[in-house]
Amino acid sequence: MSVPTVTLRRPTDGDGFSLHQLVARCQPLDTNSVYCNLLQCSDFADTAIAAEDAQGQLVGFISGYRPPSRPDTLFVWQVAVDASMRGQGLALRMLLALTERVAAQGVRFMETTISPDNGASQALFKKAFAQLGADYSTRTLFSRSEHFAGRHEDEVLYRAGPFDLPHSKEKSEETA
Repeated sequence: MSVPTVTLRRPTDGDGFSLHQLVARCQPLDTNSVYCNLLQCSDFADTAIAAEDAQGQLVGFISGYRPPSRPDTLFVWQVAVDASMRGQGLALRMLLALTERVAAQGVRFMETTISPDNGASQALFKKAFAQLGADYSTRTLFSRSEHFAGRHEDEVLYRAGPFDLPHSKEKSEETA
């Protein structure tokens, strides 16, 4: 089996609707409005990464942001990978490429929240932290009872770092 060519790049506002469709296909991810996805692809493009296949279709996306009170931190909001691309390491490649890009802007820590039953996301981030040589800690950030009225699993904060990546010039596109 050959691995399809995927290009990793900074998103543009033209990706907003495709992102909305991708997330809808990636259950159980929470869907946001198309408008929110447009903002993720425009205002938050510096802290997001898009993966497109050889036909130009969006097959992966990571959205994130730098919390205003912690500009040395990338908070990864959502990781979406099309079913056709799962099991090929695309999520890890995207996460590491995004981390390398934001490290050049002074980011030294990564945070994300993961529900306790999401073993795939836990494995992804633990593998990324190991490859970055970063220790991590966890704590419940948003609890089922206090924040979700019992209707959603806890959201456990994973915080990793500091990591120290070389400050290389960012590539505008990377073929993975």
